[in-house]
Amino acid sequence: MINIAFRLLLTFNATSLLVIIFLVQKGYTLGYFLADVSCLGWLNTLPNAVSYILYLLVPLLSTGLSILLSSRLGRDAFKQGEVASIEHANNSFLPSYLGYFFVALSIGNWETLAFVYAILFAFTFFSQALYFNPLFLIFGYEFYNITTKNGTAIFLISRHKYKKPDDVAISTAFRINNYTFIERG
Repeated sequence: MINIAFRLLLTFNATSLLVIIFLVQKGYTLGYFLADVSCLGWLNTLPNAVSYILYLLVPLLSTGLSILLSSRLGRDAFKQGEVASIEHANNSFLPSYLGYFFVALSIGNWETLAFVYAILFAFTFFSQALYFNPLFLIFGYEFYNITTKNGTAIFLISRHKYKKPDDVAISTAFRINNYTFIERG
């Protein structure tokens, strides 16, 4: 059960920037959403940037929460010599992720946003493969594609700077799914 909840949180983290880009592009501030609350009328006097920063704090804090909660996942280990190859994956996923931004900029209304977000959320959640979230980069994490000696392809999220397969010796890696692990050390 914790694994499904964690994967839902990671999926939200990975897709929420689409909604934020939409809100910023349309100029929706907190004052727009809370206009009917009379005691919060002062929100309309704040610069728009304040709202946008607060919007960004939601997935940022949610990503921090997911890092903290990862300790409750199942544990695995990678012994030295088990990894056949390692490839830095930060740059390979960023172009696809930037595609979300361009999609968000072309969305014209709330209904379209809800439809596109629901599809994107479902595809990300059910893909069972990767949970690439560029906000992990802010927390100092790196992304790696690893192939083990027995040919298993794994996506690793880690703070360590691995360069060679022999460098990979992980005593505790938390299993997000069968193909994705996070190393918190």
